[in-house]
Amino acid sequence: MEKIYSTKKNALAYPRVGPETIQFLLAYSKALRIVKHRQFSFEMILN
Repeated sequence: MEKIYSTKKNALAYPRVGPETIQFLLAYSKALRIVKHRQFSFEMILN
């Protein structure tokens, strides 16, 4: 049991993200609007 937990795992390798993915996420976040009315929350995507 001691041998299992004593070894260190390799560091996490993050996936590479292309510029088109970043542009898509930025455009989505700019178009997303959240409107709160009393206890309700409405999410709208303004395209």
